[in-house]
Amino acid sequence: KASGLPEADPATSYIRVHLPRPVPAEGGVRLLIEKTYQDRASYRLEGKDLFFSRTLGIRRNALVLPAGYDLVSCNYPSQVLPEPDGRLRVSFLHPGPEAVPLVLRARSSGPAGSVPTGEESPRLTERAHQDREIVYFLLAPETHAFDLYHDYTESRPGVGRYLNVVRTGSSASAPRASILDTGEPLRVEKVRGDALPKSGHGEDEEVAPDAEVVVIHFPPVPAGGSARLRIAENYTDPKSYRLEGEELVFDRTFGRPRNAVVLPAGWSLTASSIPATVSETADGRIRLDFLNPRNDEIAVLVKARRRP
Repeated sequence: KASGLPEADPATSYIRVHLPRPVPAEGGVRLLIEKTYQDRASYRLEGKDLFFSRTLGIRRNALVLPAGYDLVSCNYPSQVLPEPDGRLRVSFLHPGPEAVPLVLRARSSGPAGSVPTGEESPRLTERAHQDREIVYFLLAPETHAFDLYHDYTESRPGVGRYLNVVRTGSSASAPRASILDTGEPLRVEKVRGDALPKSGHGEDEEVAPDAEVVVIHFPPVPAGGSARLRIAENYTDPKSYRLEGEELVFDRTFGRPRNAVVLPAGWSLTASSIPATVSETADGRIRLDFLNPRNDEIAVLVKARRRP
């Protein structure tokens, strides 16, 4: 309280983190806070069974069981994934407004099992750890156009560019990008797939020769580090965004865990094929947030009408 937190509870301890620099405009400062907790009420052992019972309000959570423990029950839909050392990771995305009262039980099965070989890793990607987020700002439906930005973290050492392959049938214009950690603008160029210089990374091989590619250049990622990027563009796609009579139709598949659609000013939501949280932006537009905890795409169909 004395140092500027007037609502602080004197019976509670706090961790104060001093940021390395002021938060840049249109950016942020990412933090990694490590700490060790002791809590007999939420984490205990009864015979051979381990119990973890705790209310978790953070939207992305993962728990790693001790070596030699098998998961017996979990009351919230979660992925179960192998750690490199053979332990089990229980991971989930939480879409609701309230905290999850997680109850997890695990049982000792003796010495830890064998370390996974990684052969199934493409299908066992941790969805909650995926960090790509995308927001679509729909323009007048007669134009078939929408602005978008997506945020992405690159953590592979030595990587210094990001490839955004434009979907077939769409066109992209006015691309721009920045590093969110510093606000620094980045160099952006548009090329065809057959003119794309190879970087030695796997994504190069997946680009079709006639594809339209937006390339974002940034300082190579150092070992142990990462870069948080924001890529913004204007898209035109008559197939996925159109006007049918008097009704706005936005029909698009989403592959990210977190996706949002903001309707044009003056339009009211009439239908959404996939469950979403709905909110109103500061300028009065309707926003839909879609959270997909599965490692697949969702086919989103949104319809709206003009307000009187």
